[in-house]
Amino acid sequence: MDFVYQALLFLHLLSWAIILGGWIATMKKPGLYRGIPHAALTALLTGLLMVGVAEMGSDADVNHMKIGIKTLVTVVVVVLAFRAKKQGDNAPRGLINTIGGLTVLNIALAIFFAGRHTLG
Repeated sequence: MDFVYQALLFLHLLSWAIILGGWIATMKKPGLYRGIPHAALTALLTGLLMVGVAEMGSDADVNHMKIGIKTLVTVVVVVLAFRAKKQGDNAPRGLINTIGGLTVLNIALAIFFAGRHTLG
């Protein structure tokens, strides 16, 4: 079970890295990097799967408040990313910067929020 969790964690972190890197890469360009919506959806799915795997563990110590807040932020990122993708190059800069800001917020929550949700 530990390998499954670690594989999901790898994909989850990779997804957030794609979102963050895509946001930085498009700061001076119109539109949104096309991989961001899919990376956001992957981050959401892998995050939910990680919680499920962690809950199945016998010594699970899942901080549900942290998971709830992070899930809410991730859902907003997913919705905004698909909205920006639909608007193409006409996507407002504020919308794109909101996606980047919420990504940074979600990474900060993962690191600094009290409690852990790992298997080991």
